[in-house]
Amino acid sequence: MKIFLKILLPVLVLFCGESKAQLTRYIVRFADKSNNPYSISQPSAFLSPRALERRTRHGIAINQTDLPVSPGYIDSVRLSGNVTILNSSKWLNQVAIQTSDSAALVRISQFPFVLNTQAIASREIAHGNKFPTEPLSDLPLLPRPQQTEGYYSYGRSGGQINLHRGSFLHELGFRGQGMQMSLMDAGFFRYQTLPTFDSVRTNGQILGTWDFVRNEVSVNEDNSHGMQCFSTIAANMPGIFTGTAPGASFYLFRSEDVNSEYPIEEHFWAAAAERADSLGVDVISTSLGYTTFSDPAFDYTYADMNGHTTMIAKAAATAASKGMLVLVSAGNDGTNAWRYICTPADADSVITVGAVDTLGRVGNFSSYGPSSDGRQKPSLTAVGWNAIVASASSGLPAVSSGTSFSCPNLAGLATCLWQGFPEISNMELQHIMEQSAHKADDPDDRVGYGIPDMKKAFIKCLRRTCIKTPVVARDCQIDLSLRIRVNSKMQITVERKLSGESSYSDIFYGTGNDFFSDKDFTWTDDLTGQPAGNISYRFRMEIMSDTSFYLDSLNYQIISSCEINGDQANFYQEPGSQDEIFVRWSTESPGPSCILIYNTAGQLIKKNDSNHPGGIRTEVIRLAGLPKGIYVIRAQFKNSNLNTKKFLRP
Repeated sequence: MKIFLKILLPVLVLFCGESKAQLTRYIVRFADKSNNPYSISQPSAFLSPRALERRTRHGIAINQTDLPVSPGYIDSVRLSGNVTILNSSKWLNQVAIQTSDSAALVRISQFPFVLNTQAIASREIAHGNKFPTEPLSDLPLLPRPQQTEGYYSYGRSGGQINLHRGSFLHELGFRGQGMQMSLMDAGFFRYQTLPTFDSVRTNGQILGTWDFVRNEVSVNEDNSHGMQCFSTIAANMPGIFTGTAPGASFYLFRSEDVNSEYPIEEHFWAAAAERADSLGVDVISTSLGYTTFSDPAFDYTYADMNGHTTMIAKAAATAASKGMLVLVSAGNDGTNAWRYICTPADADSVITVGAVDTLGRVGNFSSYGPSSDGRQKPSLTAVGWNAIVASASSGLPAVSSGTSFSCPNLAGLATCLWQGFPEISNMELQHIMEQSAHKADDPDDRVGYGIPDMKKAFIKCLRRTCIKTPVVARDCQIDLSLRIRVNSKMQITVERKLSGESSYSDIFYGTGNDFFSDKDFTWTDDLTGQPAGNISYRFRMEIMSDTSFYLDSLNYQIISSCEINGDQANFYQEPGSQDEIFVRWSTESPGPSCILIYNTAGQLIKKNDSNHPGGIRTEVIRLAGLPKGIYVIRAQFKNSNLNTKKFLRP
């Protein structure tokens, strides 16, 4: 694994001869999932309610990849000799085992349900060899500002949030509440005691941990890299250091062993991603990548960076297909001979994140794209050059560089954005973020679509989820309806431009809910007195005091003039209608109105009395039940005849 930390100091790296070590860990791949007690028709046996709700919300079907590995197959492998089952991957349909029993390996390879076995790693290095690294010293504390930057006083981390206008989301109340994130890394050293994580510990936001390397719960004593990535999201030290989604909840998974480099760690990552999926996690952030290994026989070439060769790329793409938003670091090989992204940055449907500084300048170390099969990589960029992370010794802000930190920075902001619009799919959200970035129209292999603007992305999401119902016209009244998600910091204004006018005028207003939720707005526009012609409407949204934009617009054509010239009543029938006569009243004042229908003998057949409110309205006279013949209809207003007309009832 390349932990994507760019250490800006000279370092001496010592390599041991691990390539000559005995390989005792294996992957056993199965041909199918037959004789499985689980069924895709009963997914609640292996997927949590939260995971099932995500599938339902986004129309994702349960399929064979969701089924656990057949337990009977695992038992057969376990009982074949001196074999230890490490863990399994249902997406890849395989188990990782540890054994030095050659006879057991022969028996396993002869099982009819086994596709193949592959030696993939040496023995696990002892737990005592793990140690945290902290290459940089703490930053000096600055005086706490007297005024906060919106909702938060970000302290040292303000630059890496504000480059993306992330404070816009935070000030609207989106800080990751109700969202679940999973980080897969090399360890989360001292996350249980560092002050950086006081809030997430106190509030119970750490939902679970697991070390897939050692099959144990604790990840607190391992490498500090994952803790530093975690800090860019979860830190909550007002005036000192605040992360991008401090209100989210987290699963912390260790899948990486920094003491050696073998492809088995890709299998561990797949198992961790599957755990995240089954728990119902929304967003995965991972700052790991693979190109070369302790045994060069396992090394990848750039041609392998095609999204469908490596175990971890297949697993990452599958994770995205389950509806999770998956963000991965692009890598730090921009100045090296390799130069390109590594895996799983090559995976399909994941957001591959490059690194810039707080001024938007690309880090020279940030890996280049594209994937070897020509797909756009990286996808987006975020602050990873001179990023603010937590010191492993004190938890206070320190500076470090690498796409390791650009990935979680962006993952936190994406989580806050998705919090507001959970019905938008992961792929739609990714597209919206890409189209909100500064190079949306001209992506390249250095920064991808560029630096996403969270305010622009939020507006695109609002427009995406806004529902404008059709105009309902009733004579010279028009009903305008709009359903949109709003809170108390948002206001809707309806603007109108009448026929002959050169500019719009505000005519209606609507305020949001206390909490961000859907609200139906309905306005009735009375056009009495207006001549025939085109009328234009548009809906303006204002958010807080500095954001104004248009959601939508529409036009309506007044066919008949709404101008009132004395008291009038006109009769007409719609083409093909024999059972109705319409009376269009136009009066300068309210008063009693009456419709009278006579036969040719002068007998009154039907009478409709009503109180006309004044202005223009249409009344419908039902003719059902009248025999065939010729009739006379008369309209009276304030006891005065306004119109009389003969009509035929065929």
